[in-house]
Amino acid sequence: MVRLPYLTALTTLFSYGLLFAFGQIRDFFRKILDLSKSKDLKGYAPICLGLEDFYTRRLYLRIQDCFGRPIASAPDSWIDVVERISTDNNKTLQRTTNINKCVNLGSYNYLGFAAADEYCTPLVIESLKRYSPSTCSVRVDGGTTKLHAEAEELVARFVGKPAAITFGMGYVTNSAIIPVLIGKGGLIISDTLNHNSIVNGARASGATIRVFQHNSPSHLEEVLREQIAEGQPRTHRPWKKIIVVVEGIYSMEGELCNLPEIIAVSKKYKAYTYLDEAHSIGAIGKTGRGVCELLGVDPADVDIMMGTFTKSFGSCGGYIAASKEIIQYLKYTCPAHIYATSMSPPAVQQVISSIKVILGEDGSNRGAQKLAQIRENSNFFRSELQKMGFEVLGDNDSPVMPIMLYNPAKIPAFSRECLRQNVAVVTVAFPATPLLLARARICISASHTREDLIKSLEVISRVGDLVGIKYFPVENEKAQARKKVD
Repeated sequence: MVRLPYLTALTTLFSYGLLFAFGQIRDFFRKILDLSKSKDLKGYAPICLGLEDFYTRRLYLRIQDCFGRPIASAPDSWIDVVERISTDNNKTLQRTTNINKCVNLGSYNYLGFAAADEYCTPLVIESLKRYSPSTCSVRVDGGTTKLHAEAEELVARFVGKPAAITFGMGYVTNSAIIPVLIGKGGLIISDTLNHNSIVNGARASGATIRVFQHNSPSHLEEVLREQIAEGQPRTHRPWKKIIVVVEGIYSMEGELCNLPEIIAVSKKYKAYTYLDEAHSIGAIGKTGRGVCELLGVDPADVDIMMGTFTKSFGSCGGYIAASKEIIQYLKYTCPAHIYATSMSPPAVQQVISSIKVILGEDGSNRGAQKLAQIRENSNFFRSELQKMGFEVLGDNDSPVMPIMLYNPAKIPAFSRECLRQNVAVVTVAFPATPLLLARARICISASHTREDLIKSLEVISRVGDLVGIKYFPVENEKAQARKKVD
């Protein structure tokens, strides 16, 4: 959890205040200059209006070159980033023919399956020839191939649940499933830092939503006790059902879920648990089975397990794993299963092949090597960043490590300078994070070599000194300070 220093908060607020004030002044003069221009909307209300439009025009567009950079290669340990230029102060960007080859610290390619793989790629190409890129149908019509059935059986076996169902998009897996599981008269208790897909799914369900402090089982228990005692709004009837929703690894914090304690609290108050393992499945645990394996939790104690194939498995889509009764119910009622086109067969084959590599069913030990490498790379990189004096969020073993930037001017400065020195990083700001908590999110891969990591650390250290984001004293300075005291 981030504890924002007062001085940093003050300077960050001041920076945003300046941007807001100058933006308002520019808007004022624009209105005066545009008085002569016709604004007849023919009775229509303006679509873009308000603070959201102001934020886009006056803040986002100034640094939009730091986001959405086109890539001209597979998202391996190194990627080709297409250079863009602007001739109108960043309002629009044009691609050039220039390519920058950069160390890739932004993709979710945790186990390195997104690039060509000696086992997966030939099988994917074969499935493309046999099944074509799309089924051109929904699952309940002609969109279920034998690959889909095999993938669902394999996923269920991998995560340790009786059954599973797959979907073509990870975001939709949350946003479409939650409204099917719970509705009006139900209660969703969600971690304050849950992903937007969970937030939108909860809102669409019509259930009452309450939040508990991030990763705090004690506050979860307080919320449960209070809500069970009060019951439904106005009627005070008992809740039809209660679902506690958490993530395995929080994607913007890199923190592991405090799962054993949260499950204990949920069981005590007879609440169901819904675990989003988008960033943890395949990436952590001795055999890649996610946060349950890492923290010693029996998968049977988690009622609904959700995950995506876009991170560790190098594919697309998502899954829900649960009891056979729940999965059968979802197949009958979930709009994402009934109305959406099924996963592309080559993408399904990629899931099957990558899981088999992780399980060692490809006849090699490459899966175990990848899991050991991602753990070693993640812990090494995190440790070195902390030694340099960066404020790094997250826990050991997590391949996600945010570096706090805070100040809005440091977002483009850090991103552009890293790119100039051939390191591609992802910077994240409002609305994906709170306004004052901008950060650079580093994602480590098993495909990174030690040389890749050392080069990246050297670049990030230089840029950190230049931009001024080493908020903690480095180890050498601490040692010197201790000597002076002695």
